[in-house]
Amino acid sequence: MDTRVLRYFLKVAETNNNTRAAEQLHVTQPTLSRQIMDLEEELGVPLFDRQRRQMHLNQSGVLFRQRASMMLALLEQAENELHQQGTDLTGTINLGVVETGVGGFMMEMVAKFRDRYPGVQFALFDGDGDSLRERLDQGAEYIVALVEPVEAAKYNYTRLPVREEWGIIIKKDDPLTRRDVLTREDLYDLPLIMGRRGIMRDSVSDVLKLDQTKLNIPITINLPMVSRDLVVNHHYYHLGIRGVYEMYKDDDLAFVPFSPQKTSGHLLAWRKNTILSPAVEKFLQLVAANGGEM
Repeated sequence: MDTRVLRYFLKVAETNNNTRAAEQLHVTQPTLSRQIMDLEEELGVPLFDRQRRQMHLNQSGVLFRQRASMMLALLEQAENELHQQGTDLTGTINLGVVETGVGGFMMEMVAKFRDRYPGVQFALFDGDGDSLRERLDQGAEYIVALVEPVEAAKYNYTRLPVREEWGIIIKKDDPLTRRDVLTREDLYDLPLIMGRRGIMRDSVSDVLKLDQTKLNIPITINLPMVSRDLVVNHHYYHLGIRGVYEMYKDDDLAFVPFSPQKTSGHLLAWRKNTILSPAVEKFLQLVAANGGEM
């Protein structure tokens, strides 16, 4: 199996049509059809549900598309790293960033780095901790900025100079905004929106001494921005960090912290036993020089 066949497969998956894909790839339709059939034979499973004029990925095809895209991305990364061996720093740094207040710090680092090394590009990806760690483990990202608590033992990491206070993001005219802080007893009566990560929920519960069986959490999310309408228009309460509230930049929202106070730090992580490209090493040095702690 070579990369050319992977690109053929991805193009057919994109167009759902052999003829259209062949035109865009500048190959004949019989050649493309033969290549796809040979690929399916090599893998031992069909990848498409074939109809008269269209081809749609089946379950195996969807999985293989994810893996094929990853393989081609890793190959491109390797080529970029080889190109960085010269005197001028070039290439692409794949950087994942969790959607919290750490984003502002990381983008400042990106801008500073680009000022110094204009030949280096960044491919940015945002997500929650689980999706970012998955991409890091698979090699899709070189480095990821994560919010604690996080299972970090298997990574190398730099501790970032950004801490976040936990509380509730609520509608600005809600009576609870008259309170300076909220306690665990306040939370038991609220329909809560929370992140999907169990380790984060456990950490908050430990600090506030919450009985999780008394919490009403009808909605969980992976990225915080989707919850804004539920809070403003449908009387839900987003249990999260101040940095998320500040990201909204929304006059209809307010933030009320917890008592006792709960805060979380951030890490910039990368895989152990991995040879970092010169560009990534330089970027980590810049972060360390701006408050990062190895």
